[in-house]
Order: sequence, then structure tokens, then C-alpha cells
Amino acid sequence: MMLPFLFIVVTIIKPISSFQSAQHPSTFTTSCTHQTNPISFFPSSNINNIHNKNRITTTSLSGWVQGSDGEWAWEEDDPTSAAAIATTAALTADAIDAQATPTLPGGTFKPKQSLGQNFLRDGNTVAKIVKAFVNDATSTLGVNANEEEDENEDYLKQTDLRAVELGPGAGALTDVLLPALGANNLQCIEIDPRSVELLGDKHPALRVHHQDVLQADYPALAESEGGPLSIIGNLPYYITSQILFALADASHTDSVRSATVTMQYEVGERIVAKTRTKAYGILSVVFQLYADCNIHFKIPPTVFYPQPKVDSALIGLHFLGPSRLRERLAGVNPTNLRSVVTSTFQQRRKTVRNGLKPLALTVFGGDKEKVQEFLNGSPCPLPPSVVEAQKAGDAFALAQELPADWAKKRPEELTAGQFVEITRMLYGPADGVDGGESQLGNKVWRKLKHGAN
Repeated sequence: MMLPFLFIVVTIIKPISSFQSAQHPSTFTTSCTHQTNPISFFPSSNINNIHNKNRITTTSLSGWVQGSDGEWAWEEDDPTSAAAIATTAALTADAIDAQATPTLPGGTFKPKQSLGQNFLRDGNTVAKIVKAFVNDATSTLGVNANEEEDENEDYLKQTDLRAVELGPGAGALTDVLLPALGANNLQCIEIDPRSVELLGDKHPALRVHHQDVLQADYPALAESEGGPLSIIGNLPYYITSQILFALADASHTDSVRSATVTMQYEVGERIVAKTRTKAYGILSVVFQLYADCNIHFKIPPTVFYPQPKVDSALIGLHFLGPSRLRERLAGVNPTNLRSVVTSTFQQRRKTVRNGLKPLALTVFGGDKEKVQEFLNGSPCPLPPSVVEAQKAGDAFALAQELPADWAKKRPEELTAGQFVEITRMLYGPADGVDGGESQLGNKVWRKLKHGAN
């Protein structure tokens, strides 16, 4: 009678063990899935022996191990860990083929929770991302201010891209980009000193800036490179919005022309969302005003290591540049626009009237009569530049006119262009004229503590 009893005990305990191993640290923004297959461990290098000795191995949560400094690192070795394999790629998107599986140095490079690290581990996905980047970057060449299109087919050359990779990590994208662009046309921004050391060993000629990406000075970087930058990166989920806002501000000075970046799929949906949808919000308004936006493709969790619990997406942003942005704003100050957009979406369930009352009281110095006049007022006539754009069939301008009952609408019912017109009604044109060379501002959407002022 003992054998059946033992059999029952074993079958009960095993699922419990499996369930416990699937847990994850509650503080980890992009939680990962536990590897259920047996994994062989690779020996650590001498560089990280000291780090490994400081681990508190008795404290473990689903593969994460906490060190004596409080840092959480992914303990399990990736089955694909091995010496990095050099790859090559051509400048044209069509010539970029699927690469070998990206690798990590065996036992020495653990993804860090605090940095939101989820490394790409699928060669096909890496190739697709680089192809999309080449298409985004080359399609914006010669379009922004200070650059003229050239009929010469050789105009789209490597030196025009001025590529900057944000957070290269272990170098999955870097290994493909570097042979295609050359060390003179690619540089990286990375906060993790382990990545800086790793990339320096693998690619001695590569320029890697040991810096927090939130503090990056894109205008200065673009000036040193001689023109607008093309951005690529596998972004950490928890700072995606702030990175994107920094790029939007950088487009004021034509410092960034395009961005091809991975992010949480839900965030990508917000960027391209249509009006009257739940996903439509501040990100939708800002980036549909500043850029042509596109979701290239959805990315499953399985191509990352560790695996996040959500889907990701590759987003392409083609920034308009200062000249075209000024045409859309037609004299409206972006800082004033930010005040209007944030005030209304902070109370997105309320009407625009209720959301704007506190801001209007501040603008009109507490004069309630002027506030009511503004909230009950009819929309202003569209500026001549917007009317001309409508005649030319510009889709943004065609959706810019406010309805008569604009104050009764909810924020998600109004287009980015209509928010521009509400700002014009409240503040007037920034320089008193339609369009012109009004100042767009150095830091509008980015947090004050991020980057140079």
C-alpha cells in the first residue's frame, strides 16, 4: 500500500515546485519567465569572479539573485551563451539576412533588473529590426531642414545615416549594424559599465558613450556629427516615454530625423491610436503632431532573454523637422500646447471644458468672465498656412478644424491638430503671427531633470 501513496505524493509535489519556479520579483517592471528546461552553466570569466562571490545565493526568485549591494541579476545562463559571433550586413535593407543567434559571454553577463534589461536572442528578429532601421533612416535623408535632396542615386550613403544606438547591451544589434555602417557612422549610448567593457573588447573602433540615455544631449551630438541623427535601440520599458519625449524635443533643432525602437506593444498602440479609442492619449497627440508614426511589427516575448510577460513592438518615427512642425503649429508655442494637452488628459473622463478651467483661470489671471468667454467661444478661423495645407490635401490639416461644440468633447475625441487650435484660442500665436521662425524650445516634453537645458 505504500507504493501508490508515494506515487501520489510525487505527483502532487512536482506541480507545486513548478509553480514556485514561475514566480517573479514583484518589483521587476518587465517580469521574466522561468526557463523550465535543464540549463547547462558556463564558467564565469575572471572579470566577474568578484561579482559572483558577492552574490547572496540563498536569496533567489525565479532565476533572479540578489547581490550584497542589493542589485538583482539574472542567475541562469542562457543556453545560447558563448563567445560572440561577428556578423556582417549591407547598408541596403534587402541585403540584410537573418543572423546567427545573438550570444552572451558564458556566465559573465547577467541581465540586470534595475536597468530593465531584456536582451535580443533571435537572429531573425535582429535582422528585421535592422532592415526596418535602414528603411526608416534612408527614407528621411534629405528631407529635413538644412538638407537638400540629391537626384544622384549615390546620395543615400553610409555617412548620411549618423546612427546612434541606445542601450546596446550585449551587442545583438550592434554586431549587425557595425559592419554595415562602419565605426565612423555608428555610436552607442550605454549606462551599464559591463556592456561598455564588452563592446570595447568586441569592437575596439566603436564609439561607446558611458552615459545615462536620459541625460543624452542630442543637439550637441548631432552638431559634432555634422547633421541629424538616426536612432535605433531596444528600449527599457520603464523609461520608454521619457526617451521618446527627449527625441521629440531634439527634433526642434533638427537633431534627430528618425527613430526605430522597440517598446512595450501597448505603448506602441498608444502612439498610433485613433481618436475615440481607449489607447488615444498624450503620446498619440504628441507623436502624431511631431512625426509620421508606424508599427513595423509585433515582437513576441520568446525572442528576449529573460522573457518579458508582455508583447513588444518595433516602432518607426519619421520626425517632421522644425520647418514642417512650425507649419503645423502655425505660431503656437509647444510649451503652451503641452499645458493644454496635459491638463485635459489628466481628467480624460471629463469634458474639455472642465479639464481646462483651472488652466484658463491661471492664463487669465483669475478673471472668471474671460474664462467663460473662452470656454463658450467659437473656434478661431484657421491660419492661412493651415488653409493652404488643406487645399493641398494634407491629412493633418484636414483634421485640424475645431467643431462648434469643442468644449463639450472629451479629450480622446479631438485630433492633435485640434489641440493646436484650442491652444491658439487660449494663448494666441506665440509670436503674434501665423507661423514664422518662432522658437520651439529646447526642453518642452522632456523632464527638466533630464539632459542639458
